[in-house]
Amino acid sequence: MASIFKRGKYYQIAYYQGTSRKIVSLKTNSYQIALAKKREFEAAQDKGIENPLPTQTAIGDTVQRYAEYIRARKTAKSAQNEIYNLRTIFGPVCPALEITSRKITANTIKKGNKSKNRYPIIDVRYLEEITPQQISAFISEHVRAKGLSPKTANRYREGICRLFSWATTEGGIRLPGSINPTAKVAKYREKAPEISFLTLSQIDDQLEKLKNAPQMQVMVAMYIYAGLRREELLWLTRDDIDLKSGGNGLIRIRAKTINGEFWEPKTKVNRAIPISHDLRRYLDNYKPRPSIGGWFFPSPGGVRYDPDNFSRDLQNLNKKACLKWSCLDYRHTFGSQLAMKGESLYKISKLMGNSPEICRKHYAAIIPESLTDCVDFTRKQPTLSVTG
Repeated sequence: MASIFKRGKYYQIAYYQGTSRKIVSLKTNSYQIALAKKREFEAAQDKGIENPLPTQTAIGDTVQRYAEYIRARKTAKSAQNEIYNLRTIFGPVCPALEITSRKITANTIKKGNKSKNRYPIIDVRYLEEITPQQISAFISEHVRAKGLSPKTANRYREGICRLFSWATTEGGIRLPGSINPTAKVAKYREKAPEISFLTLSQIDDQLEKLKNAPQMQVMVAMYIYAGLRREELLWLTRDDIDLKSGGNGLIRIRAKTINGEFWEPKTKVNRAIPISHDLRRYLDNYKPRPSIGGWFFPSPGGVRYDPDNFSRDLQNLNKKACLKWSCLDYRHTFGSQLAMKGESLYKISKLMGNSPEICRKHYAAIIPESLTDCVDFTRKQPTLSVTG
């Protein structure tokens, strides 16, 4: 059993841990709240929890350990994105959230901007102090100041929720009332996704406008006819393009280490995509240039193409041709054209490396057909087959 009493400003709780008597502040001057905390404490003790009182953990220590955790378990890009969001939420409260980019630091000094946070952050000393009101106010202020979409606002909420989930399950942290504060923060209502994709005539026009840039033309054809993500294409090596296996061949999206650098698909699942007749025409006329690492689509400098540099080069070419399409539009073209052709949601998700739920938001139609022959969305009677 435990007892409560007031000492100074706050109520205290006294209890025995083994043969030792412990006294801990409840951080409240309200008798009713103190009594409720005493009941929670005794209920937790009945469940066998040795010390059920909330912990008090410095926010910097918790976020630092969490950043190390996600870096060890997520892809480099996913971890980088989540750490960027944590810095937006809490500011540079630990070394993992410090800005390390020389370019950003130089620009900050040049502009004389000594403030590290242009927008409000959740400013607390201890993780356990964070309340639903603070989370809601933080997100609302960023939505107002930046004009964030509901989807982006919900990403902040989900990021905070993941931090608390890790902290309570693996970080050894006990929250007041054992409740994740984000559970009491309502999600923003998201609009139906607006999908931009090319029609069949626009596909022909896009590829025709790139005929004077042969490598870029084949790269865009790969995005359109295979539905690859931007980095999936840029990480392809010659060994990943199999022109001899079943039908017209296969494109293998798989984890690899090249020149000491590791990469894996976004979903951490390897997959193979059948090559369609339309795509095979472009691949047959393409010969990769020599490169360091055996890249199938090397950069002009003969190394792996940097994603941002590639997008810039593609944008410049399309701008000259008065076209606006991007890699995401090409990927959506693959999924949308297959959906309009009547292919099943399961096949589309498997080919694109997505979950069926994600594809359900973007595409349509569930018709059980062969996975291999469904990649030819320009032909009424597909004839491809896969045997390996």
